[in-house]
Amino acid sequence: MKFLRCKEIPPSTGKTVSIIGAGPAGLGAAGFLRCRGHEVVVYDMMPEPGGMMMFGIPDDRIPKDNIRKSVRELVEGGARIILNNKVGRDISLEDIIKASDAVLIATGTWKPRRLGAPGEDLPWVLPAADWLVEVHMARYGYLPWAKVPKVGGRILVVGGGLTAADAVHVPLTYPEFKDGVEKVVLSYRRTRDYAPMRKNEFERLIKMGAEAWELTQPIAFYEEGGRKVVKFVRMELKASDSGRPKPVPIEGSEFEAEFDWALLAIGEVPTPPFNNGCCGIELNPDGTIKTDENFMTTRKGVFASGDVRHGPSLIGKALKSGLDAAQKVHLYLTGQL
Repeated sequence: MKFLRCKEIPPSTGKTVSIIGAGPAGLGAAGFLRCRGHEVVVYDMMPEPGGMMMFGIPDDRIPKDNIRKSVRELVEGGARIILNNKVGRDISLEDIIKASDAVLIATGTWKPRRLGAPGEDLPWVLPAADWLVEVHMARYGYLPWAKVPKVGGRILVVGGGLTAADAVHVPLTYPEFKDGVEKVVLSYRRTRDYAPMRKNEFERLIKMGAEAWELTQPIAFYEEGGRKVVKFVRMELKASDSGRPKPVPIEGSEFEAEFDWALLAIGEVPTPPFNNGCCGIELNPDGTIKTDENFMTTRKGVFASGDVRHGPSLIGKALKSGLDAAQKVHLYLTGQL
């Protein structure tokens, strides 16, 4: 993966673009804009660039050295990256907009979606995405291991997407956890045929030793007599207008099982660095940033791309969104938009 795709940087245009978010969309856009001679400043809340590519995905699924090499090339090409700096907390979005000729927001989807079940806030029920980030923060020396929940014993992972797959993979393979694992159960409300992670990945996890509880849904978490209990309901699939079968609870099918930890991987929601309406920028009902066909928000000169614009996606789609948005930013800066 390369972010800077030119051999030489052209003379400066004198225009400055501020990019908020150093994930695939933001870094891809930064490389494109540097190759057009624009000055680029990237802000990111994490201690190292890469976003979820770096901190949310297992090392053996994405080689982190490749990301670091591409980031070095970008910095050597003149991009400035400001880390440990969360826009909206450490610096004002309005101040960034006023100091820039254009702004691109690419802050992704960092907030876990909630299941809405009783007991979801118990200390042994964790958002899988947050836990994966903490694991990798500790692995790379940015967080003490003592602050990372030592997940082990009987582990429940809930979900059917790639975050769920990673939440199964890490305890079973990382040396920091695997010796303490008794079993890992993957609970998914549909069947493997409809899992976003795809059937072959689902079956790979089973071959690794995970148990698959298809057509099940946790509906409550509680403690009783020192036991940590999860209450489930069995599901059945029924036809829907979307073409994808809808999981429906089967009345009277509830059952319980004991676990030591539960990792919830039921999706993430967009995390724009502002509240709806701030700085003249509007959000869509689903929390994504409202843009036109040119990736421009409701504030002139402010653009959005990646998952914060279109919702959770794979790295390739986010990267393409960043590149496409960067082209529009370039046209805007050169008076062609």
